[in-house]
Amino acid sequence: MVTEQHIRQALAKIAAPDGSASLAVSPMLQGVSVQGDKAYVTLQCPADQVKTFEPLRLQAEAAVKAVAGLSGALVMLTSERSGDAKSTAAQPGPRAAAGTARKLVPGVKHIIAVASGKGGVGKSTTSVNLALGLQALGLKVGMLDADIYGPSLPRLLALSGKPVVSEGRILEPMEAYGLKVMSMGFLVEEDAAMIWRRPMVMSALQQMLREVNWGDLDVLVVDMPPGTGDAQLTMAQSVPLAGAVIVSTPQDLALIDARRGIAMFQRVDVPILGLVENMSYFLCPSCGSRSDIFGHGGAMHEAEKHGVAYLGGVPLELEIRERSDSGRPVVATLPDGAHSRIYKAMAQKLWDIVNGTPVRKTPKIVID
Repeated sequence: MVTEQHIRQALAKIAAPDGSASLAVSPMLQGVSVQGDKAYVTLQCPADQVKTFEPLRLQAEAAVKAVAGLSGALVMLTSERSGDAKSTAAQPGPRAAAGTARKLVPGVKHIIAVASGKGGVGKSTTSVNLALGLQALGLKVGMLDADIYGPSLPRLLALSGKPVVSEGRILEPMEAYGLKVMSMGFLVEEDAAMIWRRPMVMSALQQMLREVNWGDLDVLVVDMPPGTGDAQLTMAQSVPLAGAVIVSTPQDLALIDARRGIAMFQRVDVPILGLVENMSYFLCPSCGSRSDIFGHGGAMHEAEKHGVAYLGGVPLELEIRERSDSGRPVVATLPDGAHSRIYKAMAQKLWDIVNGTPVRKTPKIVID
């Protein structure tokens, strides 16, 4: 079994340009992770010298790939500028965000983050169906799975295989239901435990944002990991987000975490585009009676409290779950169904807000 020590032994054979005895003990080496039969290494270099250090990256990657027992390896370059990373970790907030240049992703007009304060609220399912709802409006839409530790898009969109690498190490996105998709799940095994330090997370997100041939997109929907950690901060500081959508369930415990998500994005000057209440209610398939299993209306009241839009509520529905698990999202496979109409109505509200146009009145959709 390959271990981190085996990787460091391979890197010990490479001279470090900073005068250290080898790359294995150089401060440049920011992280080493072994996931099954694949290895991931992060090297840090000055932001203005990335091209200069590319030969070293290639040399390190070749050395790691040669380790017996590995089927693949990825060596990534990352960098920190003054006011970046370390200083922002100590002083999160708008000032921290200002320390990093938020660069546009070529060809992408708007980037929308879909986030949640905690896991298990159906954020990824909501992300996929919102993206498909935006596409139904005639928009060109892509999806980035920013959940480095638990990527879900390959399963939700029934995508498998690995992206093609074109000239200049640019990845070609996978495609499903007309969406362009990139996910760490295409690069690692589904059951691999991702144990990455912050520089590795930052580098991976930067590469999936900027080293992917997204083409021309009206919207890039980013499925964020749950919580308020490194991935959220990196995304907020790296690109000019159009805003964030917060997904929550109605109960008080979930809403407490949703408030943390709202506060985090507000601290880094990212507008909240709206709240979605997932698992809003349950309709018994046998008798048709309605049960508010997790309560009802909590996200709507939270939206009113914070002065942001309430995009809508999605019921706890077996069909949504079954189709998501099998990679057949309802908006794509049942476009005229009642659940699809809910997601499409939310997508219309969201797009109107992003465009700064008056929010169109959409009918309230209740499933009987």
